[in-house]
Amino acid sequence: MLPDIVTFWHGSMDALRQTCLRSQVAAGHKVTVYSFDPIPGLPEGVGNAEAEAVLPHSFAEKLRPAEPDGSWRDWTMLQFSDFFRMRLMAQRAGLWLDADVLLLKGVELDPAKPYFAWERPRQLGNSVLYLPQNDPIVRAFEALMQQDELIPDWLALRHRLTFAMRRLRGKSNRLADIRVAIYGPAALTALARRADELQHALPKRSFYAVHAEPRLFFEPSDFSRYLNDPGIIGLHISPKGRGKAAPIPGSLYAWAAQRFGQRNTLSKP
Repeated sequence: MLPDIVTFWHGSMDALRQTCLRSQVAAGHKVTVYSFDPIPGLPEGVGNAEAEAVLPHSFAEKLRPAEPDGSWRDWTMLQFSDFFRMRLMAQRAGLWLDADVLLLKGVELDPAKPYFAWERPRQLGNSVLYLPQNDPIVRAFEALMQQDELIPDWLALRHRLTFAMRRLRGKSNRLADIRVAIYGPAALTALARRADELQHALPKRSFYAVHAEPRLFFEPSDFSRYLNDPGIIGLHISPKGRGKAAPIPGSLYAWAAQRFGQRNTLSKP
């Protein structure tokens, strides 16, 4: 049995994410997107579940106050999702994949062991994440979520100094304001190191072969090496504002859009 795939989304969803979700269904997984409101245009076979039961919308106020109309601002969605995926791990909901992870094959994992991959030489990515319910990383986040200030005990020295300086200058009393990914990959890496779990990390190419260079996905190229590499399970895409753009012929995106334009069964490229 392949693990269920879970993720979180807030707002409307572009064509790139819809394509990626279709690829996850085509790979044989049950896929569920959690949200606070219904998401129009979810691909066939993708479920939609209520996010409030996992982590209340009000938790976002700990990150930063909403706009006067109640809408989230700045990095709120990204940081909220960092906590949301950990709450899903505590609830044994399944394997977290960001909505912009294109799967080329089904993901197999051992439910008793962590599952993640290197995003860069010294940092794990959290776009692909599974942790056992009682994993030390999950417990650390559960304890952090009980705080009003959300200041982790694993915070790197440079971030502690940055936060202290911002406080002294009266710029901000919220740790969430100093860096968009303060609760994301850096936190996962620090906690995995503390729990002696870095040994479980997959190689970078398993999911992050094109992550740092979106042109490799969006611009025409010879992308056969990604499709033919048995070590590549999927591709985390970093859209950099291109998620709503039409695929360019000859690009890996164009291949994916054609391949997963409708629900189908994944076969060998």
